[in-house]
Amino acid sequence: MSNNILAQLVTMSNNLGDPALDYVILGEGNTSARANADTFWAKASGAELRTIKAIGFVQVRFDRVLALLDEGDLNDDAIKEGLEAAKVDPAVTARPSVETVLHALALKLEGVNFVGHTHPTAVNALLCSQKVEEAIAGRLFPDEIVYCGPAPVYIPYTDPGVPLAWAMRQALADYQAEHGQPPKVILMQNHGLLALGKTALEVENITAMYTKAARVLLGTYALGGPHFLSPVAAARIHTRPDEQYRRKKWGSQ
Repeated sequence: MSNNILAQLVTMSNNLGDPALDYVILGEGNTSARANADTFWAKASGAELRTIKAIGFVQVRFDRVLALLDEGDLNDDAIKEGLEAAKVDPAVTARPSVETVLHALALKLEGVNFVGHTHPTAVNALLCSQKVEEAIAGRLFPDEIVYCGPAPVYIPYTDPGVPLAWAMRQALADYQAEHGQPPKVILMQNHGLLALGKTALEVENITAMYTKAARVLLGTYALGGPHFLSPVAAARIHTRPDEQYRRKKWGSQ
């Protein structure tokens, strides 16, 4: 079963790394998948999504990775040592990405089995703008809600690694308290996008749809700015039975 998950993760990663999609270039981005209750696969540092193979992933233990969050303000060397100690097989030479802690937090959420972290140009155009919080304050069209959830998590810029993971842990708790469910999309200011899915295909679908939403949003500013759906209309889309059915058809439930 674990090998099948790894094969799905490789395919998902290669798809997200397709240059035609403009989600990542070179060594950008990270992906991960839950292997079992105790471990997960994480992209090795420096690997390229477009060309990555199974050997480009490292299997690590949840408990060892998440323990880094409770060890205080670690320096870069201490984080590196902690991630090395989290490997299931110490003989593996590949190094887990510094963002492995983010993936551990996401994969521990209910219903999340795959995570894709990318830097789509359209999404980063929003995340690097002065009006990002205003721009992502509402939903624009029904399929954005169906695929990407009622709202994204937004995290102001934080140093990658454990400090970013601390910020993400709090943001996830706040989101769960407000919406009663985990998010589908996490947006990190001046950084990129995390898509959280039950299946590898769902991660690809979320990434594609949120990238489209970002393009649409950028386009609205040419004509005066976004006209968001009302909160009532957005909530209705999120809970409609026919939309729930569509989610099941493409593997998100």
